[in-house]
Amino acid sequence: MDDIAIRPALTIYEERPAGSAVYLRLFQDGTATGYNGHVDLGTGIETALGQIVAEELDVAIEQVSLVLGTTSVAPDQGPTIASETIQITAKPLRLAAASARAYLLAEASRNFDLPVDRLTVEDGIIRADGFEVSYGELIRGEHVRIDIDPSAPAKRVEAYRLVGQSQPRNDIAAKARGDWTYVHDVRVPGMLHGRVIRPPYVGYDHGVGVGNSLIAIDEASVADIDGLVGVIAIGDFVGVVATREEQAALAARRLKVIWRQPPARPDLNEFEEALRANPGKTRILRNEGDIERALSSASPRMERTYVWPYQMHGSIGPSCAVADWREDQLVVWSGTQNPHFMRRDLALLMDMPEERIIVERHEAAGCYGRNCADDVTADAALLSRAVGRPVRVQLTREQEHGWEPKGAAQVVDVRGGLDLEGGPIAYDFETRYPSNLSPTLALVLTGKVSGNETVEMGDRTAIPPYAVSNMRIAVHDMPPIARASWFRGVSAMPNTFAHECFFDELASAAGVDPVEYRLRYLTDPRAADLVRAVAEKAGWIPRTRFSSEGGEGDLLYGRGFAYAVYIHGKFPGVPAAWSAWVADVAVNRRTGEVAVTKGTVGQDSGLMINPEGVRHQIHGNVIQSVSRVLKEKVR
Repeated sequence: MDDIAIRPALTIYEERPAGSAVYLRLFQDGTATGYNGHVDLGTGIETALGQIVAEELDVAIEQVSLVLGTTSVAPDQGPTIASETIQITAKPLRLAAASARAYLLAEASRNFDLPVDRLTVEDGIIRADGFEVSYGELIRGEHVRIDIDPSAPAKRVEAYRLVGQSQPRNDIAAKARGDWTYVHDVRVPGMLHGRVIRPPYVGYDHGVGVGNSLIAIDEASVADIDGLVGVIAIGDFVGVVATREEQAALAARRLKVIWRQPPARPDLNEFEEALRANPGKTRILRNEGDIERALSSASPRMERTYVWPYQMHGSIGPSCAVADWREDQLVVWSGTQNPHFMRRDLALLMDMPEERIIVERHEAAGCYGRNCADDVTADAALLSRAVGRPVRVQLTREQEHGWEPKGAAQVVDVRGGLDLEGGPIAYDFETRYPSNLSPTLALVLTGKVSGNETVEMGDRTAIPPYAVSNMRIAVHDMPPIARASWFRGVSAMPNTFAHECFFDELASAAGVDPVEYRLRYLTDPRAADLVRAVAEKAGWIPRTRFSSEGGEGDLLYGRGFAYAVYIHGKFPGVPAAWSAWVADVAVNRRTGEVAVTKGTVGQDSGLMINPEGVRHQIHGNVIQSVSRVLKEKVR
């Protein structure tokens, strides 16, 4: 292919206060590249975004490629979190493709001297009255930049031919063959290898001693190691660099470092007392009716506490990154899910302007939120600057699991009860959430920032989806206890767990089927439709009390129902997904072992871009959820 064919001929961008952001480029060979600030964390968004672009352009999906997250070309659209990519950040990409199509049709209309409504497009070919021209031919020899047109007509859903159809993911074949380049596979010329030595306050990024616990380093303890390039220390950040990876690993194991002993900290296996003792600021989200008066009339009155432990991401592979520092530029190859946030952190850490830093994003080991991908990227940057060469750093599994930001623990207290007609007379809900979003570890270890901050994230889905006339919802925002950040829905899961457990108990106390009870008080018709559909699909048989579904031998069978709506964003947030479950379980009454034998799941997340991909994700959700409940506690 000649160079002319692959030159960009049409660029669609958007003017922003910080400069223009490019969302789409069409090339003279008829191909297109879309740019999105979010990254693929294994959910297949690259394929789905490709379907969206191909749909609006009316080209084959094979003609579309995506660049995700790379800070030098992709727009800053924030961190890849909360299923926002398709729901939010895909919108400007869709509009960019629609703007390009409208521009190309207008150009063809001018060339053919025909009205636009006489033109048709199929697979990038515009036709009318015996004339035809491809997109590539139409823009050959040009390079036009156009702004996104907010009025450009996007396709109606009824006209979709690619969106809503199952499409094989464009990454699976290469991953199955072993051809995919993960960040762990990145190699650059002249690259050295680094390892870090972490302080003894494992898993804590704030408090006494953090950032100033290093007493001394005995460099003589590693002086005889072949290939050792250097030992680096900045505050509590300590690392070694060597010519080969095994040399760096050996040096990290043998380096003698003297640290101050960390203070005693709470036992996070017994976290409830620590959370209750942790000072916080109470934030009232809702206060309606007269809670205390209503509770005094409740019959029965119920008080329950639900606890949610700290949880580890447990990435299958320890985090890794490569950095190449030079005086005029820093390039990092990173598995971060926050490329532009990562660039800002690196600018602060390295005392460099953001525009001189490039984050090249590659897929890494899977995670359910923040793991150590950002941390190891900053580690590599510091070590590269120290030795003036590109450096690859990979954490040990011990470092990954010890230092990764944990999913924060929560303690939820609920008071409530029934009125004389069996309805919920009151709902008094309090939740405690200690997290700090876990600033990049090198920033803390080198003293650039303090990790002792309080974040307001315990409110996710704290307001129940059910109508109760007397309701008080309180969140205790509090500073962190351990290093903790977002993890699969942040506080939405513990809060929903408490809502659903409590309403199950209310239904049982009222002698009402739990599905019927929910339907009586659900405030969202969309949710009610989903609940009815799942109950029907599962063949739900109404029951008015907790009981088994029969059994055989030592086994007893039972069924449970749960509903959830995920509310995303700063309070009050917006509904992002609805889900309802029926779980069929078997319990061995002799051993106490519980098995989930079948799950019937209804998921409503709006328009499906790639149905097959969504089905796989729902299957994964079921497996992960059951595993977390039954299998994953490590003692």
